[in-house]
Amino acid sequence: MIELFKHVYKGSKDDLYQRLKQNLIENKKEFIITANPEIFMQSSKHLDIYEMLTDSSVTVIADGEGVVKGVTMAGYDIWGKIAGVEVCETLLQQANELHKSLFIYGCSQEVLNAFQKELQQQYPNIVICALCNGYENKEVDMHKKILETQPDLILVALGVPRQERFLYQLYPQLNKGICVGVGGSIDVLSKTKKRAPKIFISLKLEWLYRIMKEPKRWKRFYDSHIKYLLLLRKEVKKR
Repeated sequence: MIELFKHVYKGSKDDLYQRLKQNLIENKKEFIITANPEIFMQSSKHLDIYEMLTDSSVTVIADGEGVVKGVTMAGYDIWGKIAGVEVCETLLQQANELHKSLFIYGCSQEVLNAFQKELQQQYPNIVICALCNGYENKEVDMHKKILETQPDLILVALGVPRQERFLYQLYPQLNKGICVGVGGSIDVLSKTKKRAPKIFISLKLEWLYRIMKEPKRWKRFYDSHIKYLLLLRKEVKKR
């Protein structure tokens, strides 16, 4: 697993945001994986995920302190964590400024309805191609619809690693578009869920807040984060 960390984006978030904006302006494409420890653990079991994380055409950002720690332990300098929800929000601001188009696939219809209201109020210049929930729409149909509409911004909220697999299959066929697997970011930006308070964010304890709010997450957290740290330390010692 440790060899994956050399592929993680290590620059500042400002540099990343500037690049994304320029790509929107120039109608270029980019695929971003907002990586947390869970997807790194998945890569040890699934070859296709490993290939995604090492593909030079993919931008892997550290959306988690565990990934930042892994990069550091592997011997690399990194600016720090770049939260996926902040990337999502920044892209929406840029798309609104540039009058770009948006396609969303994932979430429940209830969340999408709430998010549509937020879009109309906060980002009125965004052209909405489609907001398609992740429960009633088949992936193959969504691929076709995205290719037909050619949106400038494609946000997929199907959870890890389903959203990344969906985009990785789609990406080579696109002529343009910033593609991001956004996990629960739409839930937060739609205001149907709250992000952790600033004190938790500043103390790097967003994970703890999520577990406090949803105790059922504990097993998933243990499997994807605690085991990740144990494996990481083991590999560093071997190295």
